[in-house]
Parts: sequence; structure tokens; C-alpha cells
Amino acid sequence: MKKIEVIIREEALDSLKKALSEAGLSPLTAYSVRGRGRQGGIRYKWPEGVEYYDLLPRVKVEIVVDDNEVNKIIDIIMRTVRRGVPGDGKIFIIPVEDVIRIRTGERGSKAIK
Repeated sequence: MKKIEVIIREEALDSLKKALSEAGLSPLTAYSVRGRGRQGGIRYKWPEGVEYYDLLPRVKVEIVVDDNEVNKIIDIIMRTVRRGVPGDGKIFIIPVEDVIRIRTGERGSKAIK
């Protein structure tokens, strides 16, 4: 199993949820985060001076899937949220040793289906 962590723009969350749901992959966790990438933030020039925002609002989405579903999920994410501009986000793939559903005690793949 793998945990896919995705950091995306806030406005991309609804379209990602819809695309994942249409592919039969509705379980996910999402929460608001703030961060910056390689560009280091955004500078706005105003008549009064320059304003600098170094930690920008983003959404972090976490999805745990079987190994054979990872590439399918990555394809969905790339098709859905990629605009081709700085700040599109990142995808992290992390090994998951085990998952246990607390309510039933199911483990592994049974716990995430």
C-alpha cells in the first residue's frame, strides 16, 4: 500500500474530489496548509510599496491505496490540477506498512476499501 500526499491550490480541490469520485476512489483526507515552493512566495508591487507573501494557502490531500492503483491516481491528479504554472503543487508517494479499520479490526487492503 501507498499513501499519496498531494499539495495543490485551494481552487483545485473540488475538481480533484470529483475526478477521484468518478474513478471510484472517494476516500481521502484534505486539510488547509500554508507553504511555499521553489519560487519562495509572491511579491505584489503597489504604489505604496512592495508586499511579500511567503507562505501561500494550499490544500493537502492524503489518499491511501493499493500499490496497483498508484499510477491511476497520479494520472487523475495530473489531468485534473495541472495548469503548467509555478504553484501547481507536488505529489509525494509514501510506503504504508499497514492500515487498521478501528471499527471492524480489518487490516490492509480490506481496511481501505
